[in-house]
Amino acid sequence: MTASLVSLLDFAGTFAFAISGALVAVRHRLDLFGVLVLAFAAAAAGGILRDIALGATPPVALVDWRYAAVSIAAGLLTFFRHAQVERMRNPVQLFDAVGLGLFAVLGTSKALQAGLGPLGAIMLGILTGVGGGVVRDVLVAQIPGVLKRELYAVAALLGAVVVVAGDRADLPPVPVAIVGAVLCFILRWLAIRRGWRLPVARDKDSSN
Repeated sequence: MTASLVSLLDFAGTFAFAISGALVAVRHRLDLFGVLVLAFAAAAAGGILRDIALGATPPVALVDWRYAAVSIAAGLLTFFRHAQVERMRNPVQLFDAVGLGLFAVLGTSKALQAGLGPLGAIMLGILTGVGGGVVRDVLVAQIPGVLKRELYAVAALLGAVVVVAGDRADLPPVPVAIVGAVLCFILRWLAIRRGWRLPVARDKDSSN
């Protein structure tokens, strides 16, 4: 995958996750600083965890000023124009699904380039995709969506598996990454719209 495409995917995912983080902050009535913090946390946490796991320190999101700039721009846009953003149908989930797909394939690709095997690459792809959402939810005292939301980590898993399968088959990385991101987004969005969830354990009382 070319460096320019990696940067494009990274910044697109950063913007999408930053919007989702900022919208959650606005809905929880945080002030401007809180909105910007949540925007950056949602956008950068997954990539920071990935880079630390790969030994790529300091993480690129803390070194390259453009990541903070994209997050701040998304946070300011959401803070001052949140009414317009909210008019979109399920805006937090939409931007979250976009970021999930982009970061899952990007994290997997970076892991493969670093020499990790298929399983490790898939795990890091999932971590990159879900990490920002987990930190965002924890900061507003919510149970992370990955633990209860419709096929969240499973969608990231699908995107990561597509990238690994394409790498093993020596397919062109760019089309494979696009397909992986699109399939991840489609699965996540269909799960939201149709309420697809993994089974939840039933307690003893509910079974009676």
